[in-house]
Amino acid sequence: MATFAVATTYSPSSVSPLKPRRFGFHFASFLSSTPKLKCPSITTTTTTTLAVATHPTVSVNPNSDSNSNSNSNHLVLPSNESSERLLRVRHTCAHVMAMAVQKLYPDAKVTIGPWIENGFYYDFDMEPLTDKDLKRIKKEMDRIIGRNLPLLREEVSRDEAHKRILALNEPYKLEILESIKEDAITIYHIGDEWWDLCAGPHVESTGNINKKAVELESIAGAYWRGDERKPMLQRIYGTAWENEEQLKAYLHFKEEAKRRDHRRIGQDLDLFSIQDDAGGGLVFWHPKGALVRHIIEDFWKNIHLKSGYDLLYTPHVAKADLWKISGHLDFYKENMYDQMNIEDELYQLRPMNCPYHILVYKSKLHSYRDFPIRVAELGTVYRYELSGSLHGLFRVRGFTQDDAHIFCLDDQIKDEIRGVLDLTEQILLQFGFDKYEVNLSTRPEKSVGNDDIWEKATSALEDALDDKGWSYQIDDGGGAFYGPKIDIKIEDALGRKWQCSTIQVDFNLPQRFDITYVDSNTEKRRPIMIHRAVLGSMERFFGVLIEHYAGDFPLWLSPIQARVLPVTDAQLEYCNGVANKLKMYGIRVEVCHGERLPKLIRNAEKQKIPLMAVVGSKEVETETVTVRSRFGGELGTMSVDDFINRIKLASENLTSL
Repeated sequence: MATFAVATTYSPSSVSPLKPRRFGFHFASFLSSTPKLKCPSITTTTTTTLAVATHPTVSVNPNSDSNSNSNSNHLVLPSNESSERLLRVRHTCAHVMAMAVQKLYPDAKVTIGPWIENGFYYDFDMEPLTDKDLKRIKKEMDRIIGRNLPLLREEVSRDEAHKRILALNEPYKLEILESIKEDAITIYHIGDEWWDLCAGPHVESTGNINKKAVELESIAGAYWRGDERKPMLQRIYGTAWENEEQLKAYLHFKEEAKRRDHRRIGQDLDLFSIQDDAGGGLVFWHPKGALVRHIIEDFWKNIHLKSGYDLLYTPHVAKADLWKISGHLDFYKENMYDQMNIEDELYQLRPMNCPYHILVYKSKLHSYRDFPIRVAELGTVYRYELSGSLHGLFRVRGFTQDDAHIFCLDDQIKDEIRGVLDLTEQILLQFGFDKYEVNLSTRPEKSVGNDDIWEKATSALEDALDDKGWSYQIDDGGGAFYGPKIDIKIEDALGRKWQCSTIQVDFNLPQRFDITYVDSNTEKRRPIMIHRAVLGSMERFFGVLIEHYAGDFPLWLSPIQARVLPVTDAQLEYCNGVANKLKMYGIRVEVCHGERLPKLIRNAEKQKIPLMAVVGSKEVETETVTVRSRFGGELGTMSVDDFINRIKLASENLTSL
């Protein structure tokens, strides 16, 4: 049901007033290999760059153990959308870097060099680079910046551009030139020493760049045009800001994001792994991670049952013909696994869940009295992604989505959308997310369905959002070809935004599968279908949770809520009895021993265990435990029953102890 991609970037919904004409080589197929789905689905694609919060603060984590109190924590960082000057600086830095590279490495061939979310990059066909090379390149950039060379725009004919590129022996530029559709070709010069095909914008001269606010960050490999069959290029990433204070804030943010990296924390806490022996992008949930997933899934199922949904389980494979009907084989084949021949019939691993839910709908006749019909499933899907694009839990090849579909009548759309918004808020609040960015995407130029149904559906989405009291921005023409949609991005503890929840009205699949109901006049009508997901992908959402909490899960969600620690092995029997009693009340507990108490405590801290119950000879005599909370400090000595009651109460109220 959803197009899955890495969600690690801040993606502002506001449309920048600066919309420079950019040649195709700047973005599109180069920034991401994420496909554009052209059939009904929930789309949650973002780029893979590090996110920077351009809203209130850099660090807002309720459980952060970061000791930094610098002003960078509270600096509002500008974005390319909010600052035209910053965008121009970043784009110019890309050109300055390319010029520096070719001065130091004359045989290097340039390809593309766009600005990106937090800076810029440029791809080169050249010998492999090292971190030491980055320092040399940065020094050369500083020299170029210090020379205050002008940025000059020149417009030339296609033939003239072709001639100049041949003279430079730049084969990639020739290919780029062929992709430019405009007749007038623009070139930007740095002084009279270096130039590139470019549509701009740039600063007036290199002296407008603050060299102390620029840093080269990393080197990565990137296939030309994202094609594994084409040459591997050297990609240099850099970041650029308006001043040093912004750079320092960004670097502080970057370090905090690194500390929270779900891949490192997942390994340290033994939550999940991706095994090379099994294949890239396939997630193994270890016992503790699986336990967190179990808690999330139980909560998800219970709240959906209370909200009038019926739960489904459907197969992981189906005949290939099903995907012909849905349109996936026509529009999404490059992200589907190869078909399997079983008894002379072709079968396909499912990339989406929606066709299955439609088949369940079609399994019997429906009357108008049956509506609305709500079905939900934690359905596992499989998508082929290039190995180079895989990224921890954020971009994988097999993942489980919290899919749901609502079949309803035209006049029920508003109420159903409002119900989804209420449910979404309830679920997200459970996990501590209370800040959202909401976008309403309307009818694009190419679409299916008549004007009347589009108007009704769009008005229903607007009315539901207005009733909810949520502010939102309209993405005019940004809807899917099969219907309008609402996208909701949640804000984490670092201010990064992650698109999780999506609600889409679909006029296409009901028509493709010819689903109908009988109205009050005994005539056949076609129902409206609503796709919706709240968490998106379980894998990706788990990764978001890990980074949001920096591995310090709240008490109700922590895989191990309490660890019982004996001072010596003489108290081990009593500790086991305490643990067994806690388990009887559904508390997730374990006993650890065999080390000196300070080491046991340090180990519990490293494993981010919320509660420690220390037991010595005095506790055995009085049948008590001495409790220490990771978030609340020393809580003192208490009876086992009191300890149990306090854990249960805190878990129910989503608080710490």
